[in-house]
Amino acid sequence: MVEKNYTKQNLTQNGIWIFILIWFGQLVSVIGSGVTGFALGIWVYQQTGSVTKLALTSLSATLPSVIISPLAGVLVDRWNQKWIMLISDLVAGLTTGLLALMLFVSNLEIWHIYLATAVQSICTSFQVPAYMTAMTLLVPKQQLTRVNGLLNLGQSMTRLICPILAGVLIAIVKIQGIILLDLATFVFAFVMLLYIRFPKPQIADHTNVTAKSSLLIEVVDSWRYIKAKPGILGLMLFTGVINFMFGTVEILSVPLILSFASATVLGILTSVSGSGMLFGSLAMSIWGGSQRNINNLFCFMLLNGLCIAVIGLKPNVWLIGVAAFVFFFGLPIINSSAYVILQRKVMFNVQGRVFALTGMISTSCLTLAYLVAGPLADNVFKPLMAPSSPLAGSLGQIIGVGSGRSIGLMFIVMGILTMIATILAYQYRPLRLVEKDLPDT
Repeated sequence: MVEKNYTKQNLTQNGIWIFILIWFGQLVSVIGSGVTGFALGIWVYQQTGSVTKLALTSLSATLPSVIISPLAGVLVDRWNQKWIMLISDLVAGLTTGLLALMLFVSNLEIWHIYLATAVQSICTSFQVPAYMTAMTLLVPKQQLTRVNGLLNLGQSMTRLICPILAGVLIAIVKIQGIILLDLATFVFAFVMLLYIRFPKPQIADHTNVTAKSSLLIEVVDSWRYIKAKPGILGLMLFTGVINFMFGTVEILSVPLILSFASATVLGILTSVSGSGMLFGSLAMSIWGGSQRNINNLFCFMLLNGLCIAVIGLKPNVWLIGVAAFVFFFGLPIINSSAYVILQRKVMFNVQGRVFALTGMISTSCLTLAYLVAGPLADNVFKPLMAPSSPLAGSLGQIIGVGSGRSIGLMFIVMGILTMIATILAYQYRPLRLVEKDLPDT
């Protein structure tokens, strides 16, 4: 018995170390891609002077993922997760190499960037669910919260490092050098992953999961599996709705700050928000969260809704800085809590499609937010907060009037809606008790 426990403990430790190696390789690659994405955005704007073409770059990075995710999730469950990640890294790296070649021969056009970004978006649609499923395979369930904290730590590091690094490198090695460095990070992640062995999953329960059939049938069966678990479905829809609120304020944060402060202040506040996310990720990695992840999610979602509303109240740098820090501190805890619930409650051999569908819903809501935020601000809220509007003598006395204050009102509304959505979600019993009602897989 002692020897058996010792072996099991060794396997657990090996799994954690294997995952840390994978995480480090992917972190290097993500930083390289983040620097390239930021630099390409600058290049597109400098070449065209068009905000619309710059926005199309973001759209090409999200829309293909929305379309392909359901199919990608099925294939992730069918195929080996390691090879999916390897092929995704390889295709994304080749795409980056082609961009570098186009630049060196002075033949790079805007549509090349749209196409390359779309291909990399499709690769991400496969890689992310494979990555999350591999985590469940390698890491014991009691460590999942801490490991998800590591994932968010990587995201926060890219948020802090990539804009600064891109600004420095674009002056030293130009856009060509940045893309070559990105290609090198893809190679590093690929080689790191190539020499790592994944253990084979042992699935004891095949209930409610169909045998392999046509891809379309398996996509439909994925929805049936989720619909049979109202708590999981509620979690996916709730996070999608919240993503719409968060996406709306994200797209409007730059014009809100620039309406009363300089670009330097905007950069400082961006760094403050990134540091909040960094500390939140570290806290989650060290603390590991409470036993009730759903409570973590509800509490910090309420707090984040309050932070959004506070940001819109006054054009005050200190007030916005504190609220932004707290907001981004809570994001890793929210994300980690949601991921851990899915990893613990969804069977391993359908996790790929569940993560893919979750990503599809979240990305769809973000895309919708990006599309409607501008028209809402210009055509609905701006007239409401004009100096001559009916609200100028009432609400305008509290938050002020003008174009910047119309965006502030949007922040207040989105913050209140976030809190209302959280309270309503808490009333939904299958979601509130998802960890109690559903057994761990």
